[in-house]
Amino acid sequence: MGSSVRELAAATPATRDKYIDLLRVASLGTVVLGHWLMAAVSVGDGGRAEVGNLLAVQPRLQVLTWVLQVMPVFFFVGGFSHARSYRSLRRRAEREGTRGGLYAAFLRGRLRRLLRPTAVFIGVWGLAALLSQLAGARGGLLDVSLRLVAQPLWFIGIHLAMVAFTPPLLRLHERWGWGAFAGLVVAAGCVDVLRFGLGVPYVAFLNFAFVWLAVHQLGFLRADGRPRRPYVLAGAGLAGAGLLVALGPYPLSMVGMPGERISNMAPPTFALLCHGLWLVGGVELLRGAAERWLRRPRVWRAVVAANGISMTAFLWHLTAMLGVYGVLLGLGVRLPEPGSAEWWAQVPVRGVAAAVVTAGLVAVFRGFERGSRAAGAVPVSGGARGAAAVGVALCLFGVLGLSLVGFGGLLEGRTAVLVAVRVSAPGAVVMMLVGWLLVERTGRA
Repeated sequence: MGSSVRELAAATPATRDKYIDLLRVASLGTVVLGHWLMAAVSVGDGGRAEVGNLLAVQPRLQVLTWVLQVMPVFFFVGGFSHARSYRSLRRRAEREGTRGGLYAAFLRGRLRRLLRPTAVFIGVWGLAALLSQLAGARGGLLDVSLRLVAQPLWFIGIHLAMVAFTPPLLRLHERWGWGAFAGLVVAAGCVDVLRFGLGVPYVAFLNFAFVWLAVHQLGFLRADGRPRRPYVLAGAGLAGAGLLVALGPYPLSMVGMPGERISNMAPPTFALLCHGLWLVGGVELLRGAAERWLRRPRVWRAVVAANGISMTAFLWHLTAMLGVYGVLLGLGVRLPEPGSAEWWAQVPVRGVAAAVVTAGLVAVFRGFERGSRAAGAVPVSGGARGAAAVGVALCLFGVLGLSLVGFGGLLEGRTAVLVAVRVSAPGAVVMMLVGWLLVERTGRA
């Protein structure tokens, strides 16, 4: 791997935005570290393992989420990358006279690297869940692990939606520029007015689209060399989020808290959108210093290497963390009270152990991410667009459904409600696989 990384780094074109690659790695890395830190595993009175949230144990730490909740940065990076990719594919299609299959080819090219490692992750955990249930294994960390490891799949689902909406929203951006972004911001604000001011049911779920797509739209603007005054974006976002939390119904934490009545994350709120604006403006203010740092060959090689395994590491990092806790419990090691001095003293040790286990899992599964990059000709058929849209919609609902229901209770038919639809784990997996097959077949030249 070392020689290939060196070659890739040396072959980097001068036009590549290296800072975007760094932001992609840094945002996913921050999420991984945040999950490892926030997991507060303890043993209850009945000897049952429980996983809580450190931010609920020590609420004063919730202010840290204003810096560490960096998913908006990843979706901003996604908007930049999707705009560049779609425009490149569109130019090729125009040269070859194959515009009819452009949408299907774009979906296939972007989804392959995302869905191949995801499908492997789901397959491995699904098989493990089935075998453990057939063997009658229960208790310890197993039950909570079967539920918890699937939760980060919501991020994959949102990312799928952003890929699907890129072509139409990019056309709006190319016509209206900042106006297209402003329209999404206004829509997100209206949703919160209807939700909190008028009590309209279910309307809050629309902000899964409006909030995250607004942040994604900022990536389109970045692909065009904007915003040119990021301090305005950062200042407006920070001031807006602060005022909304201080004066409105919004909680302080920018991540979900157990048992809270209102979450800024699920569904997303206008306060989370302001938080995203502050973060995007903030990272853009750091661009100059970071680009000088990235000129060092060793630094850039590290970023290239990390980008090649980032999705695999994200998918398996909770597996690694829970595995470390499982070993500790199996060895009879007493877990200190979450948030205590002894607990904080163990944080570096647990973090290093989780990093080592994650590295081992990445070594096993990284080939599915590295081997899934695809760029081919654009199909001529225009009829592929509808089938590809249906395919990505099935993938979206399948992945989001699985993130809610988890891998537990496969034989009992456990279900969860996705918006207003009840889904089971097997049904979610079938939807994802059928959708992926449609996207693959319709997008193939």
